[in-house]
Amino acid sequence: MFKRHRYPKAIILQAVYFKLRFTLSYRDVEELLEIRGVKVDHSTIQRWVFKFSPFVESNMNKRKNVVGNSWRMDETYIKVGGKDRYLYRAVDKQGNTVDFLLTKLRMKGSAQKFLNKAISNNGKPRLINIDKSGANTQAIRIVNQYSLTFKKIRIRRVKYLNNIVEQDHRTIKRRIAITTGFKEFESAQRTLAGIEIVNIIRKNQIVNPRRSWFATFKSLAA
Repeated sequence: MFKRHRYPKAIILQAVYFKLRFTLSYRDVEELLEIRGVKVDHSTIQRWVFKFSPFVESNMNKRKNVVGNSWRMDETYIKVGGKDRYLYRAVDKQGNTVDFLLTKLRMKGSAQKFLNKAISNNGKPRLINIDKSGANTQAIRIVNQYSLTFKKIRIRRVKYLNNIVEQDHRTIKRRIAITTGFKEFESAQRTLAGIEIVNIIRKNQIVNPRRSWFATFKSLAA
């Protein structure tokens, strides 16, 4: 994965972590590395983030602690190229991140795609708390309809219980609001995935964490 790169793995991961952990532009990260004696163009740093975020996400899913079986599911809008796109997210009742997915549309198919991803990575929950979204309700019912077991997901609609996922949205959206946002959908997908990964590390959701958040991040890129 890191072969044929001009820069050492340690430098690449440090640059990627800076971008995903802190509210910095790519030019800010370029300047920080230059202070440390490393000359890297900001466009190269952007390519590193796009390349390594999916790889780290894949390893993170293998090492994430088991989440609870009572989920809070919601979606929030993200501006991409001046248009509203939708970030589906779920946390358990303790606030641990279950999963996330950026979609172009807010509809039943998008909610179902998110649920399929979340269940594939985390197993089927006992219960999902949602708002009054008809699309989310239909998506859960479809999952139940095609379930191979008799165990069905219970749907609950209690508004205040979703405060925990709405607060978690703000952590992600604050990171984006101060920057210039996203111009392309794939760029948004990969960068948001990286931001979510760092957020999961900060919540201590990784099995066998290292002595620091950055060390844990590096271990996921091993």
